[in-house]
Amino acid sequence: MSGFSHVSVLLDESVDALEPERGGVFVDCTAGGGGHSSAIAERLPESGRLIAIDRDGDAIEAVRKRLEKYKDKCEVVQSNYSDVGAVLDSLGIETVNGVLWDLGVSSHQLDEADRGFSYTVDAPLDMRMDRSGGITAADVVNGYTVEELKRIIRDYGEERFAGPVARSICEAREKGPITSTGQLAEAIARGIPAAARKSEAQHPAKRTFQAIRIEVNGELDGIEPSIRSAVERLAPGGTAAVISFHSLEDRIVKRTFQDLATGCTCPPDFPVCVCGKKPTVELTTKKPIVPSAEETKNNPRARSAKLRVVKKL
Repeated sequence: MSGFSHVSVLLDESVDALEPERGGVFVDCTAGGGGHSSAIAERLPESGRLIAIDRDGDAIEAVRKRLEKYKDKCEVVQSNYSDVGAVLDSLGIETVNGVLWDLGVSSHQLDEADRGFSYTVDAPLDMRMDRSGGITAADVVNGYTVEELKRIIRDYGEERFAGPVARSICEAREKGPITSTGQLAEAIARGIPAAARKSEAQHPAKRTFQAIRIEVNGELDGIEPSIRSAVERLAPGGTAAVISFHSLEDRIVKRTFQDLATGCTCPPDFPVCVCGKKPTVELTTKKPIVPSAEETKNNPRARSAKLRVVKKL
């Protein structure tokens, strides 16, 4: 494994929102290269505790090294963020004071050619964040029906040419399995009309690669359960902060936070509340926090990032 490098997005903004100097227990649900984790650990008092979670074995190795100097107050756990409740149970932790999620794919996963996340480098079609099991991108590309491919490309990639792209992939695999990112990128490009390819600034394969990656890793399925599970464990005044990178993620985060911040849902003509629903959090960011112009200039991958924060009531 080469060195795990990842540029942490909205680092100061997210760690400031958590206020780790208050002390208590903090959870980084997506530790990645350890950027956010080490910033939290640095600001934690000696009595504080950080739980750093990631599903990627490479990330776990990297974050252990990064947190070595803080090892007395840190625990590193290989797990999926959707299992945050089970992780806390296994460590005997009932309540926490802050939780952070940095969703999506890391710079390392994109840049490490053999992971198969990138359409710019020819590599085996993998795209698994956790390489210890589960389906690969090759399984999806070669095994899904044209209708199944069209659905994920449309829903997860928001690709307007989802139908033609899905058909192009299926035509390409008739000549033999698609086994590399280069083969897949070519098949995708053939499915997009030439005029559309010329008029777009981004690579024609970008949206479809995103869609397949989300399908392989079940990325969207775990967001809401993970947030609800963690917010349940938050102590009063505790903070939950989520960084998302595309509209599909952000929509789920926004909707979940709004629901948690909403009280009675009875019809307005009811004389008294019968639903008993009470808000459990308050929204501390009415609008999401976005990276500064300087940050996006230094790290173009940050440009679509959005940070949303809630505080436990």
